[in-house]
Amino acid sequence: MKIKLDYGSRGLEIEVPEKNLVKILSMKPSSPISNPEMAIEQALQNPIGTEPLSDLARGKKTACVVICDITRPVPNAVLLPPILKILEQNGIERKNITILIATGIHRPNLGDELIQLVGQEIAQKYRVINHYAKKSEEQVYLGKTSRDTDVFIDKAYINADLKITTGFIEPHLMAGFSGGRKLVCPGIASLETVKVMHSPKILEHPNAREGQIAGNPFHEEVIEMVRMAGMDFMVNVSLDEDRNIVGIFAGDYIEAHAAGVDFVREHVGDTIGEPVDIVITSSAGAPLDATFYQSVKGMTAALPIVKKGGTIIISAECKEGLGSPEFTELVKSTMDTEDFMQKITEGGMFVIDQWQFEEFAKVRRKADVMIYSENLSQKDIHPNVATIIPSIESGIEFALKKYGPDAKIAVIPRGPYVLAELGS
Repeated sequence: MKIKLDYGSRGLEIEVPEKNLVKILSMKPSSPISNPEMAIEQALQNPIGTEPLSDLARGKKTACVVICDITRPVPNAVLLPPILKILEQNGIERKNITILIATGIHRPNLGDELIQLVGQEIAQKYRVINHYAKKSEEQVYLGKTSRDTDVFIDKAYINADLKITTGFIEPHLMAGFSGGRKLVCPGIASLETVKVMHSPKILEHPNAREGQIAGNPFHEEVIEMVRMAGMDFMVNVSLDEDRNIVGIFAGDYIEAHAAGVDFVREHVGDTIGEPVDIVITSSAGAPLDATFYQSVKGMTAALPIVKKGGTIIISAECKEGLGSPEFTELVKSTMDTEDFMQKITEGGMFVIDQWQFEEFAKVRRKADVMIYSENLSQKDIHPNVATIIPSIESGIEFALKKYGPDAKIAVIPRGPYVLAELGS
């Protein structure tokens, strides 16, 4: 059977033997909002759990609007104009509005990328800045959480009278779901704060995973940070397979986000009766499969449905390589994921972006990994860590030899956008 996986900007058609295929897991069809601009304006005036944005803006002198960076497909061209319009209509001068790009510890978005992110007009007419997690002078210390995490947040946000965040909601490998509170941490938090949030004490908790909000220490920590930093208003969307807006959730960062999570869970969840030997998945295509770092999200999304000792086969374009220089060096120098885990839990090792490799180590504890990418070779990753394959079909052939001709296969074409779970 021919199946199309997300891959880069063009997709990847693969052939899967029908006799082995148990199920293709996918998002439920959703109707795109016919007039998203009007729908967003209505959501801003009729929010969930708080006053209309216009009322909140009245009397304020400065505002900070936090947006996701280039690695997230947020429709800023639709979201930002009505927000900015309301702010100016209600007395906040344009020169006093800052658009802050929540880079976390990713690279800054500059030049053409910045224009791609917000559009030419907004880039020219508004103050648009990047968050720099490593610049301690740009952060404000807010105190400690109940888990003793030191909280440093970008001063451009903290010093604003009105604090707004935008984003989109999808399953997230650590926080349960993205959006809402995540724009504050890791989005605009310092490296010191992000390090703790991505440490084994948080990530090794069984509830720090996709689709899990209740009892998730990552979620609970970030909610505490938002209470310390403040968030007056959030605007999040959910997207369909073609990245059309299908849901808008504006208002209070707890109530509106919860409504969005409920909506997304209903639309992206799919189940399979029992674990399978082989899961074929993707990293959801561009921009999410630009690096091996980002591709880990597609692997963790397959974990609930793969057998212990099974194989995950993933497509990821990786046109920007493995990831940051630090992550690249970590991947290239690691010959065994368990040795890596021992170093970070017992040896005190710290490397930028090691948390994503820790998530990858979780994957490897349960399954082997094969990666199809036109931009990676086996010299980039030790064969004990992952196998680079020339095609998805060759990976299937190899896995069928390992598990036998009756091995069961499941396919998740959209990777991390789908919440794959066991069930009837």
